[in-house]
Amino acid sequence: MGRKSGEITDFLMSKEEAEEETEEGYNETCDHFDRDYYWKTRIIMDARSGNVGSKSLPSSKGVVLHDDYCDDGVEVPDTAHQIGSDSWFQVGFVLTTGVNSAYVLGYSSAILVPLGWVAGIIGLIAATLISLYANGLIAKLHEYGGTRHIRYRDLAGYIYGRKAYSLTWVLQYINLFMINTGYIILAGSALKAVYVLFRDDDALKLPYCIIIAGFMCGVFAIGIPHLSALGIWLGVSTVLSLIYISVAIVLSLQDGIRNPERDYSIPGTKMSKIFTTIGAIANLVFAFNTGMLPEIQATIRQPVVKNMMKALYLQFSIGVVPMYAVTFIGYWAYGSSTSSYLLDNVSGPIWVKAMANISAFLHCIIALHIFASPMYEYLDTKFGIKGSPLAVKNLSFRVLVRGGYLTINTFVSALLPFLGDFMSLTGAISTFPLTFILANHMYLVAKRNKLNSLKKLWHWLNVLFFGLMSVAAAIAALRLIAVDSKTYNLFADL
Repeated sequence: MGRKSGEITDFLMSKEEAEEETEEGYNETCDHFDRDYYWKTRIIMDARSGNVGSKSLPSSKGVVLHDDYCDDGVEVPDTAHQIGSDSWFQVGFVLTTGVNSAYVLGYSSAILVPLGWVAGIIGLIAATLISLYANGLIAKLHEYGGTRHIRYRDLAGYIYGRKAYSLTWVLQYINLFMINTGYIILAGSALKAVYVLFRDDDALKLPYCIIIAGFMCGVFAIGIPHLSALGIWLGVSTVLSLIYISVAIVLSLQDGIRNPERDYSIPGTKMSKIFTTIGAIANLVFAFNTGMLPEIQATIRQPVVKNMMKALYLQFSIGVVPMYAVTFIGYWAYGSSTSSYLLDNVSGPIWVKAMANISAFLHCIIALHIFASPMYEYLDTKFGIKGSPLAVKNLSFRVLVRGGYLTINTFVSALLPFLGDFMSLTGAISTFPLTFILANHMYLVAKRNKLNSLKKLWHWLNVLFFGLMSVAAAIAALRLIAVDSKTYNLFADL
């Protein structure tokens, strides 16, 4: 057919053309064979209105209009949030904020301690390249079929149908909920670290700090209506991340120089090493991936694919340098005794450590908003929250609904404050499927008529490998959580 994306012919064709495609059992716009029945079409004999949705129709002419959904009835809804307004540089900062969040203070322990120097370095470099590749596949499908897929579930539903739409929706929100849980645990840990620097009475326990962190995240969520509204806060987050990363690097270097003797052996029994290694691999994929790339790409200006690739190149080049530095230097300085929160290891002036911890606390609040934005967008769109962010209705809605969502997040964070375990579980049950399994399979389905046999085999091998890794990592993460739950009480003061 040769229809170009963005033209009216994406949606309109003659009756004869539609019948020809129906006979073949294939539709180029959806670009896959229908499983149960063909794409729904309807004949508009007299389009006197001249418009269907936002597409203009030639009046008084018989045409066939493709509905805006595939054979399983997945439509692409409107959104209450702003889309298509941000530069690639701003989107690159959003991605870089995620990769250099306060989570980086735990990567020395969560990745290098279980893997050691050789496997850890190879793993980090491999995870960087593989993650860039997988995210690139998703980015290139953003306008697949002439439709802009502003949500991950929309893209999966367009390609596979309603069941995949629902499954992707569940996986993604589990992923984002657990990431946000981790951010609240991190923020609470940073707040407690500040308290311990000045007081040694153990009065302010971790669960209390987590509650304070959750409250502050709620205040920020109420004040920032959508992802594009972050604006200057992205610059603030960059400054904050540079503060705690720089402090961690400098103080770790000082400690490493003062104490040259350290142990780099991988701790644990032979059996436990197997599980911690698998968990570390899950942490590797967690470190570089958001699980919400289409939602971030939805904010970018045209041309969306070209600009998104620029943003990804920024993330996976300059953006990963601070994360690499703090991860390697932290492990070099403390070896297998590296803490799950690196600032707990460092020694130095109290005011410097306090500044770093406060920066990590504040950064977690901003970063959480990025990963909570798909849930906010879903709720705002569902309940028709549009117009001025300061309108009484909109403000009240954000207070009640976003506040309620973060209350649940905060409760889970205080109940099970095992940060490393949450990173492993998140990587296993959602980051692997969303970023690697689905990305390769969706691209395979969408482009299969343009891929040769070797490329198809490559994508299938990726699907199989990461599918097996996802299962193994989930088992390892659940075991770690079970072990830690026996070691510590619920609402533990770690």
